[in-house]
Amino acid sequence: IPPIDQPRFRPQAEIGSLGEHEPVVSVNINGDARAYPINVLIWHEIVNDTVGGVPVAVTYCPLCNTSIVFDRRLDGQILDFGTTGKLRRSDLVMYDRQTESWWQQFLGEGIVGQMTGRRLKMLPARLGSIALFRARHPEGLVLVPANDRARAYGRNPYKNYDSSARPFLYDGEMPDGVPPLSRVVRVGARAWSLALVRRKGGIITADGLKISWQVGQNSALGAAEIRRGVDVGNVVVQRMVGNRRQDVPYSIDFAFAFHAFQPDSVIHV
Repeated sequence: IPPIDQPRFRPQAEIGSLGEHEPVVSVNINGDARAYPINVLIWHEIVNDTVGGVPVAVTYCPLCNTSIVFDRRLDGQILDFGTTGKLRRSDLVMYDRQTESWWQQFLGEGIVGQMTGRRLKMLPARLGSIALFRARHPEGLVLVPANDRARAYGRNPYKNYDSSARPFLYDGEMPDGVPPLSRVVRVGARAWSLALVRRKGGIITADGLKISWQVGQNSALGAAEIRRGVDVGNVVVQRMVGNRRQDVPYSIDFAFAFHAFQPDSVIHV
């Protein structure tokens, strides 16, 4: 699974190949807004990029549905990441080329080598539809493949995965009270089921956080074509800073993955 080290972008107004509700990971740093379509990330899992002058790693683990953007700066150096080809608790294990340490994507934590125990900084990013990105950032850029034919971009190689009874290549303990492949909103070591957010009318507030949900995003892990995936909706997580709300880092994970890495934490259902 080759990472993308020299990402190519086009203005979002020129992108016609994405369905309006297809999911993208979007980042906005210092006015530089970029979207990374899941239909590309699902085949590469890591993009090493620089956004608004900040070196970032945009990561996606299909088996856990976990998309996280990390700051690549640590200990005075800039790290470049690739995939080890290994899984731990069904989650992507990355490595950095500078020290060859291994990193757990779900936590951003070094687990083998010189960087063991170190943590990468998780940056605010949104997992939402390309339509919402276009509305929010009309001048934004969208990642495009270097070679359209290198992979079956737009196809989902994990057809029907998110409706499976059990996660693939995982034999650990399952969470109580929630289907293992249902989605949860994770902020730090806390999680709320997406079903709960929907039942609450699309808004949950807790300890200064506002979790909001609205319709209009395809699941990337259901139908054979991502643009035909069922609607799982869009999530934004914000916190009041001064007199305005700001995005905070979050991820939308499968419940089994959250439980695997946060076994002592409760999933609010």
